[in-house]
Amino acid sequence: MILGIGSDLANIERIEGTIERFGARFLKRVFTNIERATADHRELTVETYAKRWAAKEACSKALGTGLRMGIAWKEMGVINLRTGQPTMTVTGGAAKRLAAMTPEGHEAVIHVTLTDDHPWAQAFVVIEAVPIPATRT
Repeated sequence: MILGIGSDLANIERIEGTIERFGARFLKRVFTNIERATADHRELTVETYAKRWAAKEACSKALGTGLRMGIAWKEMGVINLRTGQPTMTVTGGAAKRLAAMTPEGHEAVIHVTLTDDHPWAQAFVVIEAVPIPATRT
């Protein structure tokens, strides 16, 4: 069952300008250590940050809160699997909100997809509740 859907479109040039203006202060406030390491090792660093910005916005929308109600930027983070597929992890207030919206007997799975085509970066997030197998309950 679908618990939430969120999407966001971010302007890469706007993110680039924010990084140029505020530098590490902005990056450390918004992005997890893993996200910063990933972006800093990629040729398209700014595009990587812009996609992750969009993913955080989309995730907050899928959680039904936006960036309010005790949810902070760094409580949502994009991590890539070995295959390159992006996944989303949540901690703190975001994890509490996710737990509150997940029905008993289910576990939440967050699906995320990212894309960019200069000057735009886009993300979609779908939060799904999957039944926990009887052997695990």
